[in-house]
Amino acid sequence: MAKVIEGLYYAESHEYVRVEGEYGYIGITDYAQDQLGNVVYVDMPEVDDEVTAGEEFGAVESVKAASDLFSPVSGTVIEVNEALEDEPELINKDAFANWIIKVELADKSELDNLMDAKAYEEHCK
Repeated sequence: MAKVIEGLYYAESHEYVRVEGEYGYIGITDYAQDQLGNVVYVDMPEVDDEVTAGEEFGAVESVKAASDLFSPVSGTVIEVNEALEDEPELINKDAFANWIIKVELADKSELDNLMDAKAYEEHCK
């Protein structure tokens, strides 16, 4: 079974958000990177771009497929993980440590629409 971490919020589209204060770190789950295989490219938004819950903000490409990324929350991008530009395979090494974007959360109540670790594990079965 893919690794699932307690305390994160999960979207049905296999993105997670780790909340720290007013900020959310968004990436893809271990399950998602496992399904994709070797990640070769990550398409990320620009700093100051707005992301909207449920809407596309980028893509992850692997040797097998390309997969759109959907934001689990709304907010403003304040940082992108530049390490992924040179080493997209970091997502395969540890999907949870290698977030894709950091956003300033627009509305924390949106987190109520996401799954906790237990619900996400059920979703992946």
